[in-house]
Amino acid sequence: MSLSKVTFINADGQTLSGRLELPADQHPHNFALFAHCFTCNKNLGAVRNISRGLTSKGFGVLRFDFTGLGESEGDFEDTNFSGNVEDLVAAAHFLAKEYKAPSLLVGHSLGGAASIFAAAKIDSIKAVATIGAPSNPKHVAHLLKSGLEEIQTNGKATINLSGRDFTIKKQFLDDLETKSLPNVAKNLNKALLVMHSPQDTTVPIKNAEEIYHAAKHPKSFITLDGADHLLMRKEDSVYAGTVIAEWSSRYIEIPEEPKLKSQHHVVASLGNAEGYTTHMKVGNHYMIADEPESVGGHDFGPSPYEYVSAGLSACTAMTIKMYVARKGWDLQHVEVHTSYSKSHIVDCENCEDPTAKIDTFEREIKIEGNLDEKQIARILQIADKCPVHKTLHSETQVITTLI
Repeated sequence: MSLSKVTFINADGQTLSGRLELPADQHPHNFALFAHCFTCNKNLGAVRNISRGLTSKGFGVLRFDFTGLGESEGDFEDTNFSGNVEDLVAAAHFLAKEYKAPSLLVGHSLGGAASIFAAAKIDSIKAVATIGAPSNPKHVAHLLKSGLEEIQTNGKATINLSGRDFTIKKQFLDDLETKSLPNVAKNLNKALLVMHSPQDTTVPIKNAEEIYHAAKHPKSFITLDGADHLLMRKEDSVYAGTVIAEWSSRYIEIPEEPKLKSQHHVVASLGNAEGYTTHMKVGNHYMIADEPESVGGHDFGPSPYEYVSAGLSACTAMTIKMYVARKGWDLQHVEVHTSYSKSHIVDCENCEDPTAKIDTFEREIKIEGNLDEKQIARILQIADKCPVHKTLHSETQVITTLI
């Protein structure tokens, strides 16, 4: 996973702060926007875990702080639900300009309601997933019940939510009264996934039923049985992220990697626009090779010499395992650590001469088991007899022809 800090400007000219997460092994096939819960921020554990669940499936994910929260500019007391929706629209415009327009919107709690409203305004969105969302934004007013009377009398009140004080103005409540989520959901015309826990005491599961019934197909419901409203257990948020990624793949366009074919054991394919990211078919398996960022690659996969080192490590471990199995020795576990470099030839007379260097594989072997010193010494001898080791030491040839 690649994580970077980004900023963008909202409709009121304020700078909003976000984190952009990208997959570790590929360019994102799609981008997703994440809307966090009421008075939360982009760094909530559940938000991070859901985002990582999406990046592990090839999504780029932008999670950001709404106006007046976290690292974003603005005063929370001057914000409202409509402002959150507009912040999501601004985030989508930012992605479209700097990266690629988002196709997936994910919202948690009140952020889920905001996601449905925002999706109606963002043409690129193909699928929306809500988690513990209220069926009507004004549902959040019950969280403010300790200060409702003061808000109505004085126009604002300071209310403690989850151990933090927030100033809520009457305009926030007035804005909620104008929003009807069922009407928006009914006309959404985009794929909708409703996720909710039957044990959610903050936003009862009845809300999920109302959202689901209001929306048109295609729509889906998945229960988050046993989870709390904020998905504080890591396994709940990881599960949610993985499920959303798989579900959305049915409704968004994910380019299919071309299947490489060859009569040889290995084929490598590299396009003009891919840098050094090389797609490979190795036997019956598909892999990626790349170069480190320091030499212009994306580091999406092992380098060619890392693959060679990997072949030596694997072959060494397999050869040792085969030998001790025939001998009936008690080998419980073997690890082979290998690295590659060009080193000076031992006792070279002219170390300044480039030809005085030799390709060097440094290999360390860790053995666990009930073995005596004689058996261990023999195992180390056998390690040098693995087929890849022999190939590296033998005179080889590469015969090249044009297809």
